[in-house]
Amino acid sequence: MTGTIRLTMAQAVARYLAAQMTIVDGEKMPIFGGVWAIFGHGNVAGMGEALYAIRDKLPTYRAHNEQGMAHAAIAYTKASFRRRMMACTTSIGPGATNMVTAAALAHVNRLPLLLLPGDVFANRRPDPVLQQVEDFADGTVSANDCFRPVSRYFDRITRPEQIMPALRRAMQVLTDPADCGPVTLALCQDTQAEAYDYPAAFFDEKVWAPRRVRPDEDELSRAIDTLMTADKPVIIAGGGVLYSEATETLKRFAEAHEIPIVETQAGKSALPHSHRLNMGSVGVTGTSASNGLAEEADVILAVGTRLQDFTTGSWALFKNPAVEFIGLNTQIFDAGKHNALPLVADAKAGLDALSAGLKNWKARGEWVMEAEELKIGWLKDADSATAPTNVQYPSDAQVIGAVQRELGEHAVVVCAAGGLPGELHKLWQPAAPGNYHLEYGFSCMGYEIAGGLGVKLARPDDEVVVMVGDGSYMMLNSELATSVMMGAKLTIVLLDNRGYGCINRLQMGTGGANFNNLFRDTYHEEMPQIDFAAHAASMGAHAEKVASIAELEAALGNAKKRDRTSVIVIDTDPLITTEAGGHWWDVAVPEVSERAEVREKRAEYEKLIKGQRIG
Repeated sequence: MTGTIRLTMAQAVARYLAAQMTIVDGEKMPIFGGVWAIFGHGNVAGMGEALYAIRDKLPTYRAHNEQGMAHAAIAYTKASFRRRMMACTTSIGPGATNMVTAAALAHVNRLPLLLLPGDVFANRRPDPVLQQVEDFADGTVSANDCFRPVSRYFDRITRPEQIMPALRRAMQVLTDPADCGPVTLALCQDTQAEAYDYPAAFFDEKVWAPRRVRPDEDELSRAIDTLMTADKPVIIAGGGVLYSEATETLKRFAEAHEIPIVETQAGKSALPHSHRLNMGSVGVTGTSASNGLAEEADVILAVGTRLQDFTTGSWALFKNPAVEFIGLNTQIFDAGKHNALPLVADAKAGLDALSAGLKNWKARGEWVMEAEELKIGWLKDADSATAPTNVQYPSDAQVIGAVQRELGEHAVVVCAAGGLPGELHKLWQPAAPGNYHLEYGFSCMGYEIAGGLGVKLARPDDEVVVMVGDGSYMMLNSELATSVMMGAKLTIVLLDNRGYGCINRLQMGTGGANFNNLFRDTYHEEMPQIDFAAHAASMGAHAEKVASIAELEAALGNAKKRDRTSVIVIDTDPLITTEAGGHWWDVAVPEVSERAEVREKRAEYEKLIKGQRIG
């Protein structure tokens, strides 16, 4: 296309986004699944008018909370394995800063998210405008500078022509496997409305294909040599396996070389739970099978994982003093952690290259037999933990068991913070990639319902079940109303343990007194009695409270038949967790305390930290 098109900067943004395409399962489609928008004075006149003009090509969705809509956008791209994404636009001030938490979440989890907050006037004539944050020492600062540390790329657009290089750079970051993360383009509100003669070619359709980085020959050779010396190798499967669409490649690799696989929170569902080489979750929330193998392993092939402390048991899990790590990752920052041998490559390409170099090499049969025996033992423990009983308050594990039995292994479970992620990591049994959707990189309370909405938009034909605690529900539940409004059916299981049960257990585990977590241990003139079912019903959902696991299973069966969002509330025990599996987690205990319990836990802590790997 030749010539120019006269558009406002906001119109140019909208038209450019609509022209960006991707390929999914051989089909070309828009890379942006839509734009989430809450309009205010900083974006309604500019971006609002621009999005209206192309609503048939680039749908706009209205949310109830800016953080919630950004969470939904993040969940959408995670459920799409980073092949598709969404944008979010807000006004200036609180509308913009409400998205900072979501930006941090996307940053930690290496997920693409395009944020388009309104900004102050570039011409500064009406300063200070409504909601403007003024820095007494720096006239260039606005509230949007909060996004700088949690954005992979940040730009403030003060002239309409600046949007051209900014959008090109934004797309490069959003689609790059190594630098992937949130992009913030702060759009000055007067600049949004200014016109410019844009080159027509700028709006030509562009297809973004995933880049598959091949490994360096020397790094590959060292990795192959190291693996071939292993007596007890283990593969850690991280989220990068899913984002690379390398699940079948990983399966072939593991089977060809007979190497057991353990899964991180982000990597869970890389292999079907039933696969004989899949030992399940690893680390602090790991199965006894995975952690037993990790303790003995002499070579760890870490694929697409950033090796956070929950995965590594705060770097105290790996007990073999001779253990070596191979970091297969697109990002050198992650590939070289803890003195690992870096293998900088796409997961799919890297595994294929490794397999070709290993040829017919396989791990020792005794090692695989040990793994299979450990898994049999773990499955018995898991069945015991999830089995229903007639207790007044069931455990989280028993609720998980009911959900799994009633909705089946093909349902997509969505969760985030609190005690549930640990139980789900151990106990949920996914059958296909993406059927386990946990946000545990940032462990962000309030992600759950908004995240479920994003998953449903990405996977409309799937049964999506959100498991959420009462604490997270209270923090951010507004997108429940959005799911009803949009007809995006969710099944939400709300576990009410009357407070922050997970942190209460952590408090007890470090010697602290029960304080300010469960409602019964807070300052209150009246004990809260929150009717969650009534609240959910007020937002248009079908809602009910059940009194037992049997009632929960019946309610889940009915919810499955329903065509709108259902919320099922059940009271649970705040203290019970699955005892089998798991590992120590480094939470610093005070050196000095008046409490004998704290001093006792400090003595235990000082012994445990000696087992951590250094460097």
